Parts: sequence; structure tokens; C-alpha cells
Amino acid sequence: MAHAPGKYANFEGLREQAVALRREGYSLRQIRDELKVYNNDILNQLVKGEPPPEWTKRPRAKDDLRARARELRLQGWTYDQIEVELGCSRSSVSLWVRDLPKPERRRSREEAAAIARRGWEEKLRIRDEDRQRTKEAAKRAIGDISARELFLLGVGLYWAEGGKDEPYARRETVAFVNSDPGMIEVFLAWLDLLGVERERLRYTVMIHERADISGAEQYWADLVGADHSSFNKTTLKKHNPKTVRKNTGDNYRGCLVIKVLKGADLYRRIEGSWYGIVEFVREADQPNRT
Repeated sequence: MAHAPGKYANFEGLREQAVALRREGYSLRQIRDELKVYNNDILNQLVKGEPPPEWTKRPRAKDDLRARARELRLQGWTYDQIEVELGCSRSSVSLWVRDLPKPERRRSREEAAAIARRGWEEKLRIRDEDRQRTKEAAKRAIGDISARELFLLGVGLYWAEGGKDEPYARRETVAFVNSDPGMIEVFLAWLDLLGVERERLRYTVMIHERADISGAEQYWADLVGADHSSFNKTTLKKHNPKTVRKNTGDNYRGCLVIKVLKGADLYRRIEGSWYGIVEFVREADQPNRT
């Protein structure tokens, strides 16, 4: 129970008792309970100047780590090595050992660079594994695609990558161009869904004149499963000596153009379907605008 205000009038008498208990090895809590003094300010005044008993002193949690860090630093360990060894932060290591001399360099610059390069390569490997896991999970999440989903996908795909009419030039031709084999395969599957016969398709390879032209032509022919008679003459991009080409290597095969013969009606269906998608999105978004 708490003291009445007049309880602390005999402060000196309480202090004598508190000091005696303190010297006997009592903790503040034990003195509080013994003397029934529950005011922390007064309790601290009662034992002012009296050191706490040894058994109540708690060592700092990181004293051992600090001592070990200093020991390792004197042995020539780097901040990184100490950080890994002790499992503590770099800022703590720096605080503990910053007054100690810096260890002499034990590796040549070439050795240090090689170690750093291996560390970076390991980071890249881990990053790539994480990237591949994410992609694989996303791929599995797709599952089966319905005919309607493929139809809508193809419409968007064409409107992004295919040829489109301009108000001043209504040609109504269906021509799709891309360098990604996957895009080409999806587009062909979409044409199959719409009942477009493969005989109505004509192909043109577009590639840099310094690339492997015959190899690229064969690659695209194999991909689409078409005879060379379905291919127009390859379009070559002239080399500009002022530019540095980045589209080089075995994986560079240029682009493939797929044109649908007698495609006016198909083009109208594509354009109409696309604007149907746009209209749906606008109507669905209308509540957010009001």
C-alpha cells in the first residue's frame, strides 16, 4: 500500500534503514518492499551514493562480442570477415574497432578483384535463380487457355504489333511483324483459331545484311512449317558504318513478317474487336470517374 503524505516526514530515519539494507546486499525492489516506499524518486534519494550490490549488476550483452571483435581485428581480420564471423552489423564492428590500426593488405589488387568478381558472380547466380523461379511460377499459373481467351489475346497482340490503317490511307491489310519466335507462334495459333488457311499466308524475312541470312531464312521456315515458296525475297537492312550493331550473335535472326492474303474482312474484324475491348474497358471504368 502507498504511504500517506506524512510518512516521508522522517526522511533521515528511512534513509538510515535504506542504506543499511543496501549495504546488506538488498536490491532497490527489495528495499522498496521492505520499507513500503513506492515512490521511485524518494526511493532513489534514500539510497543515493550507495553503490548497488554486485549481484544486481548485469554485464552488457555485447561486451563479449566487442572483445572478440577487437581480438579478431588485431589479428588482421577485415570488417566483412568480423561481421560474418560474429553475426553482427558492420556499424557495430566499426564502432568497436575503429581506434585499432588498419590491418596490412594481405592480397594483391588482382586477388582482391578476383574475390570481388566471384562474389558478384554468386549474387548474379542467386538473382538469376530467383528470376527463373518467378517466371516458372507465373508460367504454371496460366494453365489452359480457352478459345475466347486466345481470341482476345490475339486481337490485342495484333493491334500492338500488326499493321494498322490510317484515316488517310485505308488499305485493310493484315500484316504482322516480330522478332520473337513465341509471338509468331501465338499469332499463327490465333489465325488457326479464326480459320485462316495457311495457304493464304506469305512470309518475309527482314534482317541486317551482315547477318547469317540463309540460316535465318531456314530458321523461320522451320518455325512456321512453311515451304520456301511461301517466302518473299528477304529484305536486307543496309549496314551503317557509323553505328555499332548490338543485334549480333547466333540468336539474331532478324524479324519475320506474316501477311494474310485477301485479308480485308479479317482486318475489319480485328479492328472492330479491338474497339469492342476498348469500349468495354471505358464502360467498366465509368463508376470510378463519377
